Amino acid sequence: MKKILVTGSSGRLGKELVKQLKQKKYHVIGVDIIPSHTTDCIIDIRNNAQVLDFTAGFDAIIHTAALHGKHFELHYPRIDFIRTNIDGTINLLNACVANSIKKFLYISTTSIYGNAMDNPNQAVWVDESLVPDPRDIYDITKLTCELLCRDFFEKNQIETTVLRVSRFLPENDNLKAIHRLYRGLDERDGAMGIILALEKSFQTFEIFNISNDSPFTKNDLAELINNPKSVIKKYFPQAEAIFLAKNWTFPTKIDRVYSIEKAKKELNYEPIYNFDKLIED
Repeated sequence: MKKILVTGSSGRLGKELVKQLKQKKYHVIGVDIIPSHTTDCIIDIRNNAQVLDFTAGFDAIIHTAALHGKHFELHYPRIDFIRTNIDGTINLLNACVANSIKKFLYISTTSIYGNAMDNPNQAVWVDESLVPDPRDIYDITKLTCELLCRDFFEKNQIETTVLRVSRFLPENDNLKAIHRLYRGLDERDGAMGIILALEKSFQTFEIFNISNDSPFTKNDLAELINNPKSVIKKYFPQAEAIFLAKNWTFPTKIDRVYSIEKAKKELNYEPIYNFDKLIED
């Protein structure tokens, strides 16, 4: 049974990840700076000596801990993002080298695509070939950590893999349903996608978008920016009646579509909690 370390185990995704790993009979240890029922030890990843000592004996690390976009909105200083996101990540990567941990999964964010998702004429098709254009210190630090992961893959033979997860913030049902159409993620699907990457071996450094499955195609991009309601009704004719019954509003525009085709093809990732499942429930 592999011994797995999960950082950020008190977070929304971390909790679900620990739960699913335990269901699959992994020996999983959760660490965080915030106590919870899924966190076994209080560990500060910014503390290099503490990280180096604690990580001995693990087979893999799944690194979800970070300061997030919400912390940027709360005006956390840039140095806090650097110390937590960049310093914390390189401490863990160095610990992989020192303690012979050969697999490291880095949980990044679709937010790093940033300004590359801005197009006034049509929605942007966001797959892994879209070059990130960070908008703020959160995006900058997450992209920097991705590059660090690649560097350790190439120079230290640590099997690092990046998973760019999309939005899974607490929000009302109307907004949640809309986001599940093109940029949302249920944390149960997110955890499942991470475990699929954990269980696969990679000969090359890889990056995957992990989001819910959108019904939209590249042929819909122009209409999505101008008339998303008509596109939604094309795929879900029942949507108008459901939105009316729930007093929900349709989006006035949809500016992007997250593609998960690579994850579906290479990881066999098939998210369950998509828009249709949400409105069915």
